[in-house]
Amino acid sequence: MSRKSPGPTADSNTDNGSDSDSGTGTGTGCDNGRRRGRRALSAVRRWIVTAPGTYIWLTVLFVTTVLLHRTTPAFEDGTSGGISDGSSGAPSWDPVRPLLSGVLWIDGGHWIPYAVLFTVFHATAEHWLGTLRWLAVAALAHVLAVLLGEGVLGWAVRYGDASQSAGNTLEVGVSYALAGVVAVLTYRVPHPWRYVYAFAVLVFYGVPLAADGRTVTDLGHVTAVLTGLACYRLTRGARSPGRREAPSPEETERPAAQ
Repeated sequence: MSRKSPGPTADSNTDNGSDSDSGTGTGTGCDNGRRRGRRALSAVRRWIVTAPGTYIWLTVLFVTTVLLHRTTPAFEDGTSGGISDGSSGAPSWDPVRPLLSGVLWIDGGHWIPYAVLFTVFHATAEHWLGTLRWLAVAALAHVLAVLLGEGVLGWAVRYGDASQSAGNTLEVGVSYALAGVVAVLTYRVPHPWRYVYAFAVLVFYGVPLAADGRTVTDLGHVTAVLTGLACYRLTRGARSPGRREAPSPEETERPAAQ
């Protein structure tokens, strides 16, 4: 009479299957987590690399902010406005200094809030318009706001409507360019929310100008906003917000067959 060969029982098969499934599930979960992490890092890297102007500018602002915190007040005075005493003792207008210094310094010396604002608005506009058109909008908003603000301030100082010390007002050129870019993004917002967005931008920047304590900076912000809204033609042909960019090689890579 033949003997049965020993082998696994039904219970042992069930136990082995459970252990195998548990190990596979854990490994799969770890692999999925790593893949999600790689995709997130890839998306962040792609966001930064495809907006070079925004993040090069942010890097320069970081360096100048560190310098501003480590230097003497006399150095900081070199970033002030463009109204100064001329050779005859009368006020003279020199807009070149605020035009240049306005894009290199941050008001208040706090870099992180501007890093967030640049990422939300400048980088979005650069992705949408392309670097050249984004730069054109930011530059136009900055230049026109500074020229109008300094012109009004120079006129007020010359005719006694403002004190001579008001000519040394620090120009916040970074916020002028930001206001212009915030405004031009109106044309990226789909209808009918575009009008809601434009109204919110006008109220945000217009209320300080209408208040009793308005300043030349408030005038500059409104000028920059109107400049951004006037740049509609630069937005024609821009990439549609709903259209996806070409996938990266990492996204197109398929897992090997098991």
